[in-house]
Amino acid sequence: MQITRRTIPGEQAPVALTIGNFDGVHLGHQAMIARLKRAAHRLGVGACVMTFEPHPREVLTPDRAPARLTGLREKLAQLARLGVDRAQICRFDRAFANITAKSFITHILLQEMDVRWLLIGEDFRFGARRSGNIDLLRQYFVEAEKRELEIMAPVMLDDQRVSSTAIRHALADGNLAWAAELLGRPFSISGRVVGGLKLGKKLGFPTANIHLKDRYPLPNGIFVVEANWKNDSDVIQRVRGVASLGVRPTILESAHPVLEAHLFDFDEDIYGKHLQIEFLHWLRDEQKFPDMTTLVAQIEQDVIDAKAYFSQVDAAAHSMVCLDC
Repeated sequence: MQITRRTIPGEQAPVALTIGNFDGVHLGHQAMIARLKRAAHRLGVGACVMTFEPHPREVLTPDRAPARLTGLREKLAQLARLGVDRAQICRFDRAFANITAKSFITHILLQEMDVRWLLIGEDFRFGARRSGNIDLLRQYFVEAEKRELEIMAPVMLDDQRVSSTAIRHALADGNLAWAAELLGRPFSISGRVVGGLKLGKKLGFPTANIHLKDRYPLPNGIFVVEANWKNDSDVIQRVRGVASLGVRPTILESAHPVLEAHLFDFDEDIYGKHLQIEFLHWLRDEQKFPDMTTLVAQIEQDVIDAKAYFSQVDAAAHSMVCLDC
């Protein structure tokens, strides 16, 4: 997938385009991208997604900006997996926010990007003070330039609209299963493995400490997880485990939040690796224990509970295979 930021008129080939934050790249986004690719194939142009970095609300209303479901790196990886040809990343700052709606159409969509076909949601707004709407696009994009515009209705799942907000609510409630349904995959947090206090190793439960760059939408707690990363041969490795997300109140109260994953039957050096931690099941809230002995006993129980979860998953998968025999 090609990644571009700002382009010069005539520099890039014409595209079919859809626009949005694509936070989470959930089922609704996936449906839009499938429709985008069909149009791009019909017109013989590239399938392009325009997204924004940082999230507009982090600039316009930073005190009310939502926790991200995906960082930019993971978002781009998901778009590439879905077969998008090009990702246009617009740096969202005050100057970009002040571009008039008409200029956004004429200068960015038409002159810089040569958009031949455009897909937007029915509540799409753009330009300074969100003054641009579907009527303006029909006037300056469709009628004046004879380009194609399509409007997409919300994607529904069990009578609920699939949205990044709905996923955040599910995660805040610890409902990982419903969040995974809306995402089309388990919720995950990605980051590099960094050095820690090495206390877990001393306690008999070594952990991979994941650097957290962004706020996260999950409550602090203990989770059943699966970690995946590329090894030195560029092959994806997957290892099951249990993870702690929070401030570790028994060890360093009021410390900066950390994500620590204890991986089962694993003893390799993965410092510096970029890990994706998939959250599969909530085990319990984070809590402060009276002493280290009690903490170790609880960690032992967490490992037992996590392995029991995986045993149930494997048994269910085996039953499904037998039914297909």
